[in-house]
Amino acid sequence: MKYLAAFALLAMALACGGTTENPLPIAVQTADLIEGPGKVAAADGVEVAYTIAGGGSPILVFIHGWMCDQTFWSAQVEHFSNTNTVITIDLPGHGQSGSEREVWSVLAFGADVQAVVEHLDLAEVVLIGHSMGGPVALEAARLMPDRVIGVFGVDSLQDADTDYDPEQMQRLLTAFENDFAGTCRQFSTAMFPDDADPALIEWVTNAMCDGSPEIGTALTRDFLDYDLGPALAAVAVPVRYLNSRMWLTKVEANRRYQSNFDGIVMDGVGHFLMMEAPEAFNERLSQMITDLS
Repeated sequence: MKYLAAFALLAMALACGGTTENPLPIAVQTADLIEGPGKVAAADGVEVAYTIAGGGSPILVFIHGWMCDQTFWSAQVEHFSNTNTVITIDLPGHGQSGSEREVWSVLAFGADVQAVVEHLDLAEVVLIGHSMGGPVALEAARLMPDRVIGVFGVDSLQDADTDYDPEQMQRLLTAFENDFAGTCRQFSTAMFPDDADPALIEWVTNAMCDGSPEIGTALTRDFLDYDLGPALAAVAVPVRYLNSRMWLTKVEANRRYQSNFDGIVMDGVGHFLMMEAPEAFNERLSQMITDLS
């Protein structure tokens, strides 16, 4: 039982999926940014793919989670591009970005987000990260204090004091190495409530478990060593969360590291709340952005 609980906890912290073909909606063209897809080279030369939609401030940069891609934010792009400039990113190793990298880490992903933001010369940026994308957003904010005005975690940043059992985590890593797709499927369904849409579960599970086993395993190993507390403490802008009630968000514990930590918990949804209940999610996120501004 402890092994399965560890599976669910880590899946909650990491999850997403591989490359998908869902197109992102495109809104009206902005004055300063040309809408549509683009690419920029990261510090190590790996191409980072991004898409621009809409226009308006603050600029919203959506960051996917473990083995995801930017299409997981399609409902948010459609909604927020009517009022804001929206940037979605494929982190390297995911979606349309390159995968020629030797070291896979949250720190490197933070620099990848920085590369996109600075390439586009963005200001008044809100970084919105799902799952592992939450820590990635923190790392990117640390690198760009003059550009970022807020960091939002989506079912992320629940507990800065999480302490994984080393033996359980080694079993997980071994399972990934032996059967990545099968192991991924074991915990993917645990991230949804019992009444979730079966078609959505199937779509997400297929996307999650179709990614590179080598990259997925390497990112899991790095994430287990990631220290959330110092990352929270190092960010000078407000940090917000929009989380599922399926897992406990330890607000007071996190405030020991980041005093400006607050947010909203949604009922009746699982880890992929932005896809499970997009209208309710968008309404809450919109209010949080307004309050931040």
